[in-house]
Amino acid sequence: MVSRVIPVDPFDLVIFGGTGDLARRKILPGLFRRFCAGQMPNGSRVIGAARGEMDSAAYREFVAEAIAEFGGERACEDGTLDGFLERMEFVTIDARGENGWSDLVELMRDDVVRAFYFSVGPSLFGDLAERLTKHGLTDADSRIVVEKPFGRDLDTAKALNRDLAKHFDERQIYRIDHYLGKETVQNLMAVRFGNMLFEPLWNSQYVDHIQITVAETVGVGGRGEYYDKSGAMRDMVQNHLMQLLCLIAMEPPSKFDPDAVRDEKLKVIRALDPMVPHHIVRGQYEPGEDEPGYREAVGDPRSRTESYIAMKVGISNWRWAGTPFYLRTGKRLKARSSEIVVVFKELNHSIFGEAGEHRNELSIRLQPNEGITLGVTIKEPGPGGMRLMNVPLDMSFAEALGADGADQTDAYERLIMDVIRGNQTLFMRGDEVEAAWAWTDPIIQGWEARGDVPKTYDAGSEGPVDAVQLLARDTRVWRKVAP
Repeated sequence: MVSRVIPVDPFDLVIFGGTGDLARRKILPGLFRRFCAGQMPNGSRVIGAARGEMDSAAYREFVAEAIAEFGGERACEDGTLDGFLERMEFVTIDARGENGWSDLVELMRDDVVRAFYFSVGPSLFGDLAERLTKHGLTDADSRIVVEKPFGRDLDTAKALNRDLAKHFDERQIYRIDHYLGKETVQNLMAVRFGNMLFEPLWNSQYVDHIQITVAETVGVGGRGEYYDKSGAMRDMVQNHLMQLLCLIAMEPPSKFDPDAVRDEKLKVIRALDPMVPHHIVRGQYEPGEDEPGYREAVGDPRSRTESYIAMKVGISNWRWAGTPFYLRTGKRLKARSSEIVVVFKELNHSIFGEAGEHRNELSIRLQPNEGITLGVTIKEPGPGGMRLMNVPLDMSFAEALGADGADQTDAYERLIMDVIRGNQTLFMRGDEVEAAWAWTDPIIQGWEARGDVPKTYDAGSEGPVDAVQLLARDTRVWRKVAP
């Protein structure tokens, strides 16, 4: 099986924060892999922009080091790196002043797509947008890419949207969430809307409940100061898990069109039930082997910020009323795993008696070992009566798709190319972001007003005991956190 490379038009991509950690780890290596795949056409350039004093030759050395460290094992022909580096330029620029903007103006061309990646803190979004338009660097077809966090509450999200809207139309703004660029996440739509097998069953009549898990083995690391002001709710639930929930729960759009898809996602967010306190479990990890606990890592012995959260969420619409969605995410857990599990109801009547009480489960693995598993019931081999057992119909991309499955496109590779081709399907819209914060804010305000203290949990475990009880009250259990 050979994957298709869909060409894009020649472009100038300016990366503000071009020497930062995100550029080094993800953006630049991703662009290099697209270059190796033949998807960066002749005449395309990447322009790094940052405060540091550096010329283009030094920047090419920086890019080469980033690719050597984070480029992965994808094979490229000899000399390919040199060809990629020839497309690199650099300008020293002041996001809040005037230094360097004239140099950037001289570099930009009129006959290519212009895209500007804001790989910087949100406090600089408005300044960059203002200066881009002030210096005539944009036109009606230019695009900007903005990274999360897109605000820390509804008010700040609205302020950011207003700042960007002063200079760009909504169709020019690409709010990036790398989870939406994952191959398996996009396969959610293919599985749901491309198979008659599932869509008739995708509702509260047949689905008992749905679990969404994003587990990490790492702690807060060097992000302690940022993370302690954010927590798992703001850092993960409001964006990543919310997007997964929307893709699972949304109605079929009229067509596979950016606004049609995002309209349906917005309807899901607006249909979310208000949360009640006993449907929320928050946690903080304890010290582990040679690893500090959460409070030690963030330098605050009284911190009440959660490194773990589990929630029981309801959706009040015709499709999902009465079907709970259980969401959980946390740091320093047993394994690194991202998974969505659709648990179908038991049969209304089993001809096999108690032996027939089995449930089908559809598991969509986002990481690691991306793939899809459907649990089905069969007869246990051997004589001696009708004994039933569950077995998985397992499809991992690495096995099913051969070399193409084992060497998948990174999320950032796909999303950046979507920016160049002007496809916003996998990017969040402004009203979608605001709706997510409108649901999230009262939850955070509630536990802050109550003075709730997160429960502790052992590093390397599956989270607080209270999270187990969250499902046990409904006579359900979490799927094991496993790689």
